[in-house]
Amino acid sequence: MRVAVLGGTGAFGSALARRLVEAGIDVTIGSRDAERATATAAELGARGLANADAVHDVDLIVLSVDATAALATAAELADALGETPVLSVASELRVEKGSAFPTDDQLSLAERTQQLLRGPVVAGLHSLAASSLAEGKTEGDAFVCGDDESAKAAALDLAATLVTGRALDAGPLASARALEAMTAVIVNLNRRYRGHAGLQIVGL
Repeated sequence: MRVAVLGGTGAFGSALARRLVEAGIDVTIGSRDAERATATAAELGARGLANADAVHDVDLIVLSVDATAALATAAELADALGETPVLSVASELRVEKGSAFPTDDQLSLAERTQQLLRGPVVAGLHSLAASSLAEGKTEGDAFVCGDDESAKAAALDLAATLVTGRALDAGPLASARALEAMTAVIVNLNRRYRGHAGLQIVGL
């Protein structure tokens, strides 16, 4: 599989790219700054290009930019992205008095990203923290949801390389509303108990 990680110079993107390279996946690091992309890629054993160039000739694009920049990045790159599947991993949260809350928007960030793109958008990896990925595979399961079965299968294959547990199909893209909101729960648990919480489903 050939994967482009946009936002690959950030904490989550670079940790994700490192794990994918270790799994033998062909990775291209994308960034607004091509020089930063090249420098980060050199450390990881990947390629580094500007975002608009990184998305060519790949099977899956991971949109791992900060949530505040996700929609603007998708809109800016819509033509370059074309019909290539996109995996949205960001969660839009608000923080008040030290606690994280889900967004008030009725649609998930992934669903709003889909409105901007021609190719299929799937969502997932919301329970995986950058700090955990930086150390190795994350304990627990990973979840992916989407409406396009082929794109979802590719994202599930990717997710399976990142966790000690399973990569699980969480249903249609609308399920991203729950997955993204769950990030707020994980953030609050980590702050309260000073840990690195993940999720694991039992009974399946």
